[in-house]
Amino acid sequence: MSQGIDLRSDTVSLPTEAMLAAMMAAELGDDVLGDDPTVQRLEARCAALSGKEAALFVPSGTMANLIAIEVSTRRGDEVLAHEAAHPFHYEAGGAAGLAGIQLRLVPGPRGVMDPDVVAAAIRPEAPHHPRTSLLCVEDTHNRGGGRIQPLENTDALCALARERGLASHLDGARILNAVVASGVPLERRARGFDTVSFCFSKGLGCPVGSILCGDRGRMIRARRMRKMLGGATRQAGLLAAAALYALDHHVDRLAEDHRRAQELAGGLAEAGFALEPPETNILVVAVPSAPAFVERLGQHGVRCFPVADDRLRLVVHLGIDDADVQATLGAFTAARG
Repeated sequence: MSQGIDLRSDTVSLPTEAMLAAMMAAELGDDVLGDDPTVQRLEARCAALSGKEAALFVPSGTMANLIAIEVSTRRGDEVLAHEAAHPFHYEAGGAAGLAGIQLRLVPGPRGVMDPDVVAAAIRPEAPHHPRTSLLCVEDTHNRGGGRIQPLENTDALCALARERGLASHLDGARILNAVVASGVPLERRARGFDTVSFCFSKGLGCPVGSILCGDRGRMIRARRMRKMLGGATRQAGLLAAAALYALDHHVDRLAEDHRRAQELAGGLAEAGFALEPPETNILVVAVPSAPAFVERLGQHGVRCFPVADDRLRLVVHLGIDDADVQATLGAFTAARG
């Protein structure tokens, strides 16, 4: 049975037939014992792409972020992140419950933090305060509507972190969208960060998987933490093969998602809906009574999520074609009445 046009997230995308074939042809071993050759190829490739020494394949972006926090902090530390950061809103409190740290939230337009504001949030050394030990940046920014982090700003943030003795983590769940849209390679976008993670199960269309990259020392600790969290898997090459296929075939096509997002945004704007022009594949649209509006859209075959009482989010992905864009525009018109 058809599920209609599903714009809830790019995580709803399904593997293509060619990706499934690549998975079935994967050379396998036991990754917990360190001898799955397909996982090894993926980790080496991602380390090189990100300009880091090593990488670790993990089941999810949530686990990648949690491990990144754990390997750069001690229990009782404080981590600085944007007020709309994914670890604060969508990771079940794992940073506090499992890594034993607290998040201090920093404001900024659409997920972009001002280095001066971040500098003011760093705690002075004193027995009364938690130790500020890590800065997290999200690129692209989910709740910022797929906003690409300005490169000069991330450079300034990383320089500030180094100067003040903080580590830095780039939550790059959708960083390949930023790479394609900006034309700036992953290595350059990740430069200056101690760790960087990115997902294969979003825009790249894989069923499972994310990667965490960093220096060898951190990745040794990360591998132990993955085991502790139950994230070490055996014949993981099945999933790594999907990720390798996606890196070969599904990165450049992200530009199609961006084009369709822009066409969708243009049509919605012409129809009188207010929204920020998308930079990548995410649109945040202002509507009255968003939960009720989303329900009416569902009646017209379009699925999406409300992200506030007056806003909803649409995410374009490889399962959306040009006809779906036009049908979505018609559904918005019909839902408004």
